[in-house]
Amino acid sequence: MQVAVLADVHGNLPALQAVLKDVDRAASEEVWCAGDLVGYNPWPTEVLEVLRGRKVRAIRGNHDRAVLSGDTSSFNEAASAAVRWTRIVIAPWAVGYLKGLEDRARGSLADAVVAMYHGSPRDDDEYVFPWAAHEELLALARADIVLLGHTHLPFVFRSGARLVANPGSVGQPRDGDPRASWGLLDTARRTFELRRVAYDIDAVANGIRRAGLPPPLADRLYAGV
Repeated sequence: MQVAVLADVHGNLPALQAVLKDVDRAASEEVWCAGDLVGYNPWPTEVLEVLRGRKVRAIRGNHDRAVLSGDTSSFNEAASAAVRWTRIVIAPWAVGYLKGLEDRARGSLADAVVAMYHGSPRDDDEYVFPWAAHEELLALARADIVLLGHTHLPFVFRSGARLVANPGSVGQPRDGDPRASWGLLDTARRTFELRRVAYDIDAVANGIRRAGLPPPLADRLYAGV
């Protein structure tokens, strides 16, 4: 079974649209998203409308929870400002959509038990960087495949026939490559292909500035940091 795995869309509609075109070319049977659907970028409601319409299996990330609660105590000022702005502009139905999501997900997908977390099986807000991925995550999740988000850094860690993977970020890549990032999981072959998609960064940067969001959120998109 082929599953498209997304993470950290962060309200970036042009990036999401570009990624979903590539997802359709890959003929994925399902789409999963490992959280942080909103925050940073200026299309929170539109992004959630697309994800809902595509019946994406999504979980909440820390930015999604912050939009619901208003608690930005662990965020830097740019992230906090984006959360405050999102809470003002997001549609009421979209708030309900976020409230209805789980914080973590698991399922049996034909050939494997798959568990998905925004942070890790230990803590929903833990950053699991590529160099820190370990078999312990598979044991804690009691799964064949563990999918993560949060760091915006794509990686694949293999342990025999099992794997831990992060598809990177659709909406705000941080690995030095400004293209949107996603992953194609094949549960039968136990492979995870990291894919990159170019999108109109100028349109997003201009949208950030027009919305009055912090300018560094626009600037960083060009460098992928």
